Amino acid sequence: MAKPSAASRDEPRPETTERLRGVRGHAIDTDPLALDRLIHERIRLGIVSALAVNESLSFNDLKKLLRTTDGNLSVHARKLEDAGYIACSKSFEGRVPHTDYRITATGRRVLEKYLAHMEALIRATREPRDR
Repeated sequence: MAKPSAASRDEPRPETTERLRGVRGHAIDTDPLALDRLIHERIRLGIVSALAVNESLSFNDLKKLLRTTDGNLSVHARKLEDAGYIACSKSFEGRVPHTDYRITATGRRVLEKYLAHMEALIRATREPRDR
């Protein structure tokens, strides 16, 4: 059997763009665009969640809150910044660099959509099965 090309591996299969019967017979939207894969990762979800309830947080505050390393936080924050979900401002306090982050309007909308999707999945697993 021939190995699929990189392009065909990246394209969603037809069944992933339809509604499928999920847990307890409920229809589950399996559209890959329904769940934002960028913020689905633990550290990135933590960053946008923390920023959603705070006006801004410093790099060190986020690092302590999420119990992660400088490098790990930097990589994840950069991905969110590149996507326009968070904004970063850098300054100096004396000779010490200071980095602050805040959530953008886009980031807030994406987080709200993500949470609504997750809540719908949770409700679908808890509701009694239709007979």
